[in-house]
Amino acid sequence: MGLTKQYLRYAASDVFGLIGTNKANVVYLGLNGTQGRYCATGACENVIVWDIRTGEKHITLKGDKHEVTKIAASPDNLHISVGYSDGKIVVFNLQSGEVIITFSGHKSAVTALSYDHGGLRLVSGGKDTDVIVWDIVNESGLYRLRGHKGAVTQAAFFKERNILVSSSKDTFVKFWDLDTQHCFQTLVEHRSEVYDFVLLRDDCRLVTGSADSELRVWDLTHSSEQTEGEPAAKKSRLDKDTEEEEEDGDLDLVRCVKVGSVFRAGRDRLVSMATDSMQSSLICHGSDRQLEVFTLPGEANLKKRLTKRQKKERKKAGLAADAEVAVELKLEDEICKHSAIKMPGKLVSAHTVNSDKTGIKVVCLFTNNTLGYFSLDVGSQKGESPTIGVISHLAHQSDVRTLAFSSDNTALLSASSESVKIWNRASLQCIRTMSCDYALCSVFAPGDRHVILGTKSGKLQIFDIGSGTLLEEREAHAGSVWSICMSPDKRGLISGGADKQVKFWNFELVADEQNPNASKQLTLEHVRTLAMDDDVLCVRCSPDQRLLAISLLDNTIKVFFLDTLKFFLSMYGHKLPVLCMDISADSTLLVSGSADRNIKIWGLDFGDCHKSIFAHDDSVMCLQFIARTHMFFSGGKDKKIKQWDADKFEHITTLDTHHGEVWSLAVSVSGNILATASHDKSLRLWQKTHEPLILQEEREMEREREFEESVGQDGEAVVPGETNTETGLAGKKSMETVKAAERIMEAIELYKEEKYKWSIYRLESQQAHKKTQEPEPHPMMLAFNVSTPEKYVQMVVRKVKSSELEEALLVLPFSYVIDLLKLLDEFISAGWEVELNCRCLFFMLRVHHGQITSCTELVPVVDHLRKATKEKVQGLMDRVGFNVAGLKFIQGQLEESEETVFFADATKRFQEKKKKSRKKAILAVKT
Repeated sequence: MGLTKQYLRYAASDVFGLIGTNKANVVYLGLNGTQGRYCATGACENVIVWDIRTGEKHITLKGDKHEVTKIAASPDNLHISVGYSDGKIVVFNLQSGEVIITFSGHKSAVTALSYDHGGLRLVSGGKDTDVIVWDIVNESGLYRLRGHKGAVTQAAFFKERNILVSSSKDTFVKFWDLDTQHCFQTLVEHRSEVYDFVLLRDDCRLVTGSADSELRVWDLTHSSEQTEGEPAAKKSRLDKDTEEEEEDGDLDLVRCVKVGSVFRAGRDRLVSMATDSMQSSLICHGSDRQLEVFTLPGEANLKKRLTKRQKKERKKAGLAADAEVAVELKLEDEICKHSAIKMPGKLVSAHTVNSDKTGIKVVCLFTNNTLGYFSLDVGSQKGESPTIGVISHLAHQSDVRTLAFSSDNTALLSASSESVKIWNRASLQCIRTMSCDYALCSVFAPGDRHVILGTKSGKLQIFDIGSGTLLEEREAHAGSVWSICMSPDKRGLISGGADKQVKFWNFELVADEQNPNASKQLTLEHVRTLAMDDDVLCVRCSPDQRLLAISLLDNTIKVFFLDTLKFFLSMYGHKLPVLCMDISADSTLLVSGSADRNIKIWGLDFGDCHKSIFAHDDSVMCLQFIARTHMFFSGGKDKKIKQWDADKFEHITTLDTHHGEVWSLAVSVSGNILATASHDKSLRLWQKTHEPLILQEEREMEREREFEESVGQDGEAVVPGETNTETGLAGKKSMETVKAAERIMEAIELYKEEKYKWSIYRLESQQAHKKTQEPEPHPMMLAFNVSTPEKYVQMVVRKVKSSELEEALLVLPFSYVIDLLKLLDEFISAGWEVELNCRCLFFMLRVHHGQITSCTELVPVVDHLRKATKEKVQGLMDRVGFNVAGLKFIQGQLEESEETVFFADATKRFQEKKKKSRKKAILAVKT
């Protein structure tokens, strides 16, 4: 067997250059007991918690490989839930940054996420039109609610009642009774998609926003409420509308009546709206730059306003001070326009919290990868616009189109349409930010003290890194400068542009005429020009200073001798223009990437095509050889980066963590570091490791990943006997649930093997009338340090994630269900993990009810389970009740001994104690 070539793996190192992506929202977090200082944004697959006061990252919550689409903060400010584009929901601990729970239920991106007011339940909505309610404490899904026909845009719990509201792009708003998992009311008055809503006034007011500028306002009347206790204006409005309704209100838990509309200044669709915790203000915005603020006066302010209006009407009519006047408050009095603030960029999301009695703090995420924040006094009259702070220094505001490493690999250059940034590669800190034109290509000048950019306007710009200034701006080409490359002798550079010319430049040091004592400045001197027949897209020099390769818009590559500029070769074969190319370090190979999605490997001796590879699913945008090798990286619009071997024409590996088109990549001079830039505005570093990469294993891993992605896409699991189409199981089938089911089946098989071995041992011992050698326990039992096979099965069931338990049990064949039911009978009778085992038992009884009742083998097992379960669960309840009573007794003892009062009733007890002492004092005076 011949020796195989060994490759080393490039591992993902760091992600930087991001503040917030356009697909996720921004939320305030109440960390360390402070409100309005910290906020969380989605940054591709990660979540970044920003310290607004310092403008720096506080903590980064690292995700897997899918993009963040929704963020929700828990009411206790200890956790944060994050929804991803693959439908997963992950709950993080904000103090440690660790993953606590992972929920998997949606087939597509999570578009709505919200906690209940106790922080014990979580509701999520997705593009798959389903709404799922999750139990945070039990770490499992409760149920799936089906009914919407479009992507769910928002979902929220009622405060005091077990009711859920959801909105969708199907133009409907639905009210769900969570006790029966039934939709009892649907609002059908919207004519376009409903994008967001908020609940106000203790769930008695609903405000919805859709694709127009109208905010529709609805009154919510609960069936248990009496209308005679409501304000006069509200009662009369309700009475008038309810008379026209045909349906019987007693059948509805909530009656919803439209009371009017408030109009936004923006004419585009609503994107999001939010209120602060005290519901003193409402903010909303569309996809433009305008953020609108509405004030929500409280009951006391509304009564004052009504009293003033009545007094004014009496005075106007000349009535007595105690005369009754019919005056009603309008909707504009309850939702008042305060201001419309023009923001520095187009808005993606906004969130608000209270800062003091009359003020709010607002944080906004913009489409240009920046974060804005300001404070606003909603109690004051309309006045000056607030001062808006912006966090933008750690990111580009547009796509990075070019990257370059310094010669010592310590600095990384990135340039976009508005600025060029120099990054410290080790610390990932931005050293310099300099304004520039739209940059298309870049290079470090020799010495790494200057950078040179080729721009879309046809200029070559020279920047001094030390001072961060633009030294010179040279009009180089009449069209865009598509490519620049350093000459092999480092004495100049070559540029190619859309004006069909290739220009040669030499570096010169020129003294400043105005300040002769100052150090000389770097400049470019035009030496010669090579005219071409078509636009020049890319130029590259061979390292041996012999050849110059030029790709043209006519799909060909022309090769010239560098010294004489005489024509040498013409390489043709691409069907679309060559967008990128590179020459190997030994000047023997040229690799070209084209918009036709192919990569071609050419020999520079005769211009022959060694191999044509269908490399990417879209245009190949960039490629570069690894130093001193014939391996190279390529990046394309299909969001993937691929590594290739140009000698064996083999695909080595794929790096597919970007979420947008890959525009540029750069390999360090040493070849140990790869930097990439993408349309998702992220910059990523890849570090060469010492881990060997075997091609056969890599292909096998790719096939496994494809299989894992296909699992769960074949529809939801069918539950026997399930006829209700409105609700369903919360989880979904995935590779994790399949593996969990396999582990349970393997444990049951092990249990049967061990039981068989021990039965044979006992039989042989009885026949021999003496004790023989006991059988050796199974290696898995020894590995997990369990003494009996029953305990091993119990341990395997316990190790299944709570959120995946039902789906794992659903996968089990019925033959294993019979064995597991018998084992559960033993577990519950022995008092092991009663709560967990009862959960498994009840689920399997519900799912396999028909087969279990018709199986004669299971009749005595089920009968015994009926008695044992009741006894053990009652014992568990008694133990919990005893512990609660004991804790209350200890609480009372502590309060009596130390005169301290715990929990929320402290004020009430203090007032009662004060009244008793006052009564004692009065009695003492009387006696």
